[in-house]
Amino acid sequence: MSPRYTPLVAGLPATVPFVGPETQERRRGRPFRARIGANENGFGPSPRAVAAMAEAAAEGWKYGDPENHDLKAALARHHGVAPENVVVGEGIDGLLGLAVRLVVEPGDAVVTSLGAYPTFNFHVAGFGGRLCTVPFTGDREDPEALLAETSRTGAKLVYHSNPNNPMGSWWDAATVRRMIGGVPEGALLCLDEAYGEFAPEGTLPPIDPADPNVLRFRTFSKAYGLAGLRVAYAIGEAGVIRAFDKIRNHFGVNRVAQAGALAALADAGHLAWVRAEVEAARSRIARIAAASGLAALPSATNFVAIDCGRDGEFARRVLAALVERDVFVRMPAVAPQNRCIRVGCGPAADLDVFEAELPAALAAARG
Repeated sequence: MSPRYTPLVAGLPATVPFVGPETQERRRGRPFRARIGANENGFGPSPRAVAAMAEAAAEGWKYGDPENHDLKAALARHHGVAPENVVVGEGIDGLLGLAVRLVVEPGDAVVTSLGAYPTFNFHVAGFGGRLCTVPFTGDREDPEALLAETSRTGAKLVYHSNPNNPMGSWWDAATVRRMIGGVPEGALLCLDEAYGEFAPEGTLPPIDPADPNVLRFRTFSKAYGLAGLRVAYAIGEAGVIRAFDKIRNHFGVNRVAQAGALAALADAGHLAWVRAEVEAARSRIARIAAASGLAALPSATNFVAIDCGRDGEFARRVLAALVERDVFVRMPAVAPQNRCIRVGCGPAADLDVFEAELPAALAAARG
């Protein structure tokens, strides 16, 4: 006899939103020479964070602080809000799942962009929500279309990333501020700012901790180089943040992650160095693409979308040829964005491999 699954779970496919490079390496029987496909920070975390994590690991017999007190206090100071406006969780993925759980019941409409972050969609499906999508416009998410669809469907939740994954595009703060102000009554905007530290000045609007209609999501996975630790946070109105305590895993952010995030946040010098390295890598990726007759899209993130110049089928052949040559990259899933491959801003050694292998991969794809 199998477990008596709920009808909702029984009807869902067993899936993983992203196939990890480790899975591909196991299938291939060899490692990648260049790991530039998962939007990771290959420049690594702050040495101060590494030291703090090592020290915390020696006390791994202790549970982590279930209130994340010190980290919340530091984040509140960093953003000029109160600790009551901050919730810490197991990466943005975990916090998005909690946000969906807070408001979405089976059959409820939820709005996002077609081809946007798939883990959000995964959570919506897991709680029985009805996903309503709008297309990208000019390789950017369309804030006005997202709001219009939210009004049309009466959606409780709307997702928008700025800067955007998978295209690296972005809107200025004034546009985002208008979007926040236009959220229909009774709806909640999940504003994913995972790549905010890489964005140009004037991209992120000021935070209003009194606004109950928006949650601002930030992470230590990207600019701070702690993707493997799974620690992120959301900023919102105190009552909305307090609701997370009803459902969150209070021991979900472990002791080592809390210590590493706290030390990383305090090391402004390392963050500035990472930003400079990423900016240089973006420029290099654009040059590599141009040398092969391809166009790199402007990026406000730690990756670059490269237009392969044809359709999604051709881009998939390019990607497969790069993987065969031990270069791990990914690509958007939905047309017309899937004409691109997405290349992470990795260290010079990884980009050396990519530069060497791209011409041969393109030749193989053209066949």
